[in-house]
Amino acid sequence: MPETHIGKPRKPAKEGSSLRAVGWARSLPLHSEVKEARDWARDHLDALGWTTTAPETVDAVLLTVSELVTNAHVHAHSNAQLVMTWDEQCLHISVHDASSEPPVPRGVSTDRVGGRGMFLVDALADEWEARSCRHGKSVVACFHAPAAAAAGHRTPDDARKQ
Repeated sequence: MPETHIGKPRKPAKEGSSLRAVGWARSLPLHSEVKEARDWARDHLDALGWTTTAPETVDAVLLTVSELVTNAHVHAHSNAQLVMTWDEQCLHISVHDASSEPPVPRGVSTDRVGGRGMFLVDALADEWEARSCRHGKSVVACFHAPAAAAAGHRTPDDARKQ
């Protein structure tokens, strides 16, 4: 299956630059609660120091986690594989599910109760994209560190010691 990208465009990495990153992964079965994903993500954001230095960004990240995991469960009828990666420039939130159908941001409508998840992700994340792959797709949302978080963030080594 050819790879498909949709979403806000990502900036290419600087050529020749090395990258240090720390990451966490969690599998969320189809019938697990989305709150479990938010609580797990909040714990790791706290380990990075973001809950005190960038609370608005934490709120945006947690809402994005909720929306992407909900999409995996409700629309893909699938388990969700949640991965968070911090590379000192961007916090990447990736959710993989078993559906090859790309997410589609829909406009706000008073005729529907739901259907605003990707609209919210698009509004909250600095960048996002969906990548199709052999066993479904991954949706990745990136959040650039706010100045306060970047100045006061813990290093990946500090976060690993938590």
